[in-house]
Amino acid sequence: MKARIKFRKYGVMKFIGHLDVMRYFQKVMRRAEIPIAFTGGCSPHMIMSFAQPLGVGLTSDGEYLDIELSSPVSREKAIKQMNQVMVEGMEVTDFTEISDDKKSSGMTITAAASYKVFLLASGENSDNRIHIPVKWRESCPHFLEEKEIFMWKKTKKSEKEVDIRPLIYDMRADEESIFLFLAAGSGQNLKPDLVMRAFLSYMGIDFHEKMPPFHYHRIDLYAEEKNTKAFISLSDTGV
Repeated sequence: MKARIKFRKYGVMKFIGHLDVMRYFQKVMRRAEIPIAFTGGCSPHMIMSFAQPLGVGLTSDGEYLDIELSSPVSREKAIKQMNQVMVEGMEVTDFTEISDDKKSSGMTITAAASYKVFLLASGENSDNRIHIPVKWRESCPHFLEEKEIFMWKKTKKSEKEVDIRPLIYDMRADEESIFLFLAAGSGQNLKPDLVMRAFLSYMGIDFHEKMPPFHYHRIDLYAEEKNTKAFISLSDTGV
């Protein structure tokens, strides 16, 4: 049996990097007595994989971890036992059985991510938020009308100029935040901070000279339905 765990990451835990999150969940599995399966060989390790690692400094309501179980466990029991050993800043919100097919793993099927971007009064406190300027809100639809948006994007080996417009699926704003719906996953991945830099450039703001302080919050991760081409939350892809 395989299961998909959905969890939140908030508060001071936003400063914990991906490798530490992996080690954290290994300890959670042991302390919560979740019957997770191990690999074979001389150095067995827990069978787990994360859908899309979250950057340091970001908070999220939609993080996903796939695990393989050695014996069944109920959804209610698993969520309760894990949250009992969780520290503040991490919370399991769902536990769903998923297909055994390797092509159904969260890492494989993730195709998009949604974010809220908050404008901060200063970079010292992510809770001290200010309203999105009216001009910015009015400019979001016009920004999406651009046929091409070229930005320098870092890759594992180099940095190159790419057209990020096809990777921006939606962008809109209200007084409180800017909503972004972007390509994500192993195939194509667009980080929200790069979109905001492109938007500032479109607005005539030199982000190289002074980058406004933003806080990025991931809302959820999505897979693409093959038949309809619609996006659905990873939490809705269970069996």
